[in-house]
Amino acid sequence: MPDKLYQQAILNKAREAVGAGTMEDADARATVNNPVCGDRVTMEVRLSDGRVAAVAHKVRGCLLCEAAASVIGANAAGATREEIDAARDAITALLKDGTQIPADGWADLSIFRPVTTHKSRHHCVLLPFEALSRALEAAKTA
Repeated sequence: MPDKLYQQAILNKAREAVGAGTMEDADARATVNNPVCGDRVTMEVRLSDGRVAAVAHKVRGCLLCEAAASVIGANAAGATREEIDAARDAITALLKDGTQIPADGWADLSIFRPVTTHKSRHHCVLLPFEALSRALEAAKTA
């Protein structure tokens, strides 16, 4: 992979692995796969008063996928579904055209700016957000 893609901030965030692991008392979980590259992300979520109380994730994937899951692990606690959706929209916009929609408390999304020119890798960054969205939807219907 090109060195420009895996910048130090992405490597550091992947190594931090904030939220990595499992949660025994999760309200819901969701697993999503990228059949093209083989990435697989499971997100578990526990809610309290309409907010994310805790998240846990298990990632079998590339550094981009691991880093994105770690960003979620560092920022999702205390967020509402709307705030999670705003963060997902912000990273989607960043990947699309390099601009970033403000997402309060999610400043570290900017580490993914180098990925904008690697369209085939966008899904790697978005996969953990998709898994979290599905877990939140499952928790809502549980």
